[in-house]
This record gives sequence, structure tokens and C-alpha cells, in this order.
Amino acid sequence: MNKKHLWGILIVLAISAYVIYSEIKATSFAVLLKAADSLVWSKVVLVFILMLGSYACEAMILHLLAKRPASPKHSIWAWCRIPIIQSLFNAITPLASGGQASQLAAMVQMGIEGGRATSVLMMKFIIYQLAVFVAYIWAFASGYHLVVTKFSGIAVLILLGFVMHVSSIIFLLAVMFAHDWTVKFVKWLMSLLAKFINPQKVAEWEKATMEKIATFYTESQKLKQDKGRLVKAAGLTVLQLLCYYSIPFMTIQALGIHASWLTVTETTLMIIMFMAVIPIPGASGGAEFSFQSLFSMFIADSGQLVLGMFIWRFVTYFFGMLLGIFGWIIRPKKVAD
Repeated sequence: MNKKHLWGILIVLAISAYVIYSEIKATSFAVLLKAADSLVWSKVVLVFILMLGSYACEAMILHLLAKRPASPKHSIWAWCRIPIIQSLFNAITPLASGGQASQLAAMVQMGIEGGRATSVLMMKFIIYQLAVFVAYIWAFASGYHLVVTKFSGIAVLILLGFVMHVSSIIFLLAVMFAHDWTVKFVKWLMSLLAKFINPQKVAEWEKATMEKIATFYTESQKLKQDKGRLVKAAGLTVLQLLCYYSIPFMTIQALGIHASWLTVTETTLMIIMFMAVIPIPGASGGAEFSFQSLFSMFIADSGQLVLGMFIWRFVTYFFGMLLGIFGWIIRPKKVAD
């Protein structure tokens, strides 16, 4: 970790501390204590278990995709530290830009050759994006009308986040299933941009984009050829997402409030789309605001709403940061390929 990453941690902590201070100031401590009395602690534990389950699924996916007949055996810790390190760097970099690079670094540290590690991460990325695409389409189609009717201001940002996510995934699908057309489209788009922007700069963009398209296409073809591994990895990815997306539902249950899992999960996905347009590391501030705004549909008591937000944010964000710091410090034994 360099100074840039430490600054990211400090920025996140400062913004989060301000949000927490603002909420405590607006909601008396006595109200929060009263809300805490209604907590179902066994379900609070389940919230943490769901988060750990999500990490465990991701570790198993990486192990599955990296496994080769003659590959050396790595420790369980070597695989488990990869998703928590990603969680740390997702949290402290704008738009979670450092997550995949940190995973690559962690895999190299455990002895996997850089090119193969990149290939494994790319295959995982493809499977994850396909699963997320289905989840976003479902949530937007079935739950967006609830947000529009009650929170029109947030609805615009959620729509923007949805468009950003789905557009990028559609582009990836186009690379997989319409490779030649996608290459022609990118070349046409770059030639158009060259008329308005420095042609040399556009040429650099085109070269970088073409390299990424080539890499992505190559890895997608590998996945298509190994259908057994693809199906197993897809199943684990669905389980990973179910664990992660169920955390807000279990948080509400821990507050002693009953609600529909489907409705809560739709709302959770809306929050994730909203967070996509917040450029601050970890979407600090925006995440807390969106949770309280949208989950007020389920939680009427202000103390319970704030407490629920604290639990959700700690488990999905700060818990991963803490684990990620330990993961980065405690390196596994390096076993070369």
C-alpha cells in the first residue's frame, strides 16, 4: 500500500465519521439505545456470516478457475485473502477502480504467474458481469416504479447508474458474441472522435481498447470451451450474489422487522446502482443517504433506520476493509507455478 491508498483510507474515514456524527446529532443517543434493545443478535451474527459467505464463494470461484492438472497446491488462506484485499481496495479507490488490480497483485504474491492470474480474473469478471446483468434487469423492471413514485430525485441517479452498468455489460456481451461487429464499431467511433479530439490521443485510446477487446474475447472463448467449469463457477457466482444481496434483508430482520426478501433485494440493487455514480471512494456519504432514503419504506422508526444503516455499512464496507488490511499484511507462502 502506498501513500495514495492511505489517503484513500483517511478520506473514507473522514467522510464516514462526518456522516455518523450528523446522524447521531439528528437522532438522539437515547433513541439509538432504544432501537438497539430490539436487536435480534443471532440475526446480527447471520449478517456477518452472509458477508463471509460472499467472500468464501469468490475464493472458491478463483480456485476453480485457476485449477490445472499439474498446478501446485496453495493454502486456503492464499485464496481467501484475495476477495478481502479486493474489498479493501474497492473501498479506498474512486469507483472501486483498484479492486481488480489488487486481486492480481495478491495472486502474483501467492506464486501464480501474472499472465495466468490475469486470465483467471478476466474469466471470473465475465461470469460475474453476466450474473449481475440478469440481477440488474430484474430489479429495474420490477422495482424501479416504487422508487420513482416515492423518491423522484434519487430515481434519476439510479437510472443513470443503471444505464452505466448495463451499457458496459452490453458492450462486453457484444465482444463475446459479436466480436467482428464490435471491432468495426470501435474503429468507427474512434475515427469520429479523431475529428474533434487530438488524433494521437485517440489513437492511444483505440490501441488500448483493442487490446482489452482481444484479451476479453480470448478468455470468453476459453470459458465457452470448458462448459463444466463455467457452470460450476456460474453457480458459485449466483450463490455469492445471493449472500451479498441478502445482507440488507437480514439487517432488517435483525432489527425485529419483517419484510419481503424480494422487495428488499430489489431496493438493495437500486442502492448499488445509485452508488455507481458517486465518484468518492466507497461512495461514502451517498451510500448512507440512499440506504436511509430507500429503506425508510420498510423501517418507520428513525432510531432503527439509523442503526440499520450503521450495521449494513459496517458489514459491507468497514468489515471488508479491516479484513483486507490483515489480508494485505499477512502474506501466504509463495508457491510458484
